Amino acid sequence: MSIPLARIEEIIDASGAAPRIEALLPAGVRHRQLRVRTLLAGMCLTQADHRPAHLTRVRDALTALPEPDQVRLGVIEDWKAGPHQLTYRQTERTFGLAAAALAKDVPDGLPSGPLQRICDDLLEASIPDEFKNASAALAVDWTDVETFSRPPPRGSSSCADPEASWGHRAGGGPGQDSELFFGYYASAGTIMREEHGPAIPELARRMTACSCRHDPARALVPVLTAMPTQGIPLGDLLADSGYAHRDARAWAIPLRTAGAQLVQDLHPADRGPPGRHHRQRQPVLPGHPPPAARTRAASPRRQPRTRQRP
Repeated sequence: MSIPLARIEEIIDASGAAPRIEALLPAGVRHRQLRVRTLLAGMCLTQADHRPAHLTRVRDALTALPEPDQVRLGVIEDWKAGPHQLTYRQTERTFGLAAAALAKDVPDGLPSGPLQRICDDLLEASIPDEFKNASAALAVDWTDVETFSRPPPRGSSSCADPEASWGHRAGGGPGQDSELFFGYYASAGTIMREEHGPAIPELARRMTACSCRHDPARALVPVLTAMPTQGIPLGDLLADSGYAHRDARAWAIPLRTAGAQLVQDLHPADRGPPGRHHRQRQPVLPGHPPPAARTRAASPRRQPRTRQRP
């Protein structure tokens, strides 16, 4: 695995996510072998080892640990009949309780407030202390994430993932500008070095996901504007033209109010006619023509043909 287990446990403990999720779970009569802290560790181990994000892979990652770590994390416990190793059913049980506790009462394709805050805290805890204040600049972008579910049949909305939706992504074929996919938009904000600043690791600082029925730029705004309230100032915000071509009240105004300085490309629809350079929808043209244009004599106009063919 590329990330040591000790580092993963350190991130989970620093975020405080595990006890907050445990407090939301119902208290059952029977003892629950898999704790939330161990579940989060297994999920991180799965991704660190580049495995698919399946619950079976989470259990495989936990049961592949050395036996002392399995005992310490509760993957192996002493039962009346002897040592008992975690089963997939127990993994599914803890995951289902946590997912239900962090879900909205009425799913709408956006993460709940507690779920987003836990994701923010986990990402913030993953940044080493020496880089937390190294830069206030962020680069943001979104990508497509297909869901596990099959799309619903034509004329129906029934499928295994009711929050997923149809969206557009860049096409992969020759001359194909875009194509449809069924799933979500995942947005990320990564740390980048400030202008004239030293080079720093480009670490993910904030992430969110939304159904394709929602605008990914609008879904990312509350995640970014919450950073100053958490003691993390916003600086330069680098984005492509997909973010610039938005209603100012949905993107530019709230971010500038939060202290961000937007650095982004103009959308092709905002660049004006060909041959003109635009900035903020205002043409930027030279104040005077070049000297050669002022001194060059005008060429005589072509005389109309007077001779007629026989």
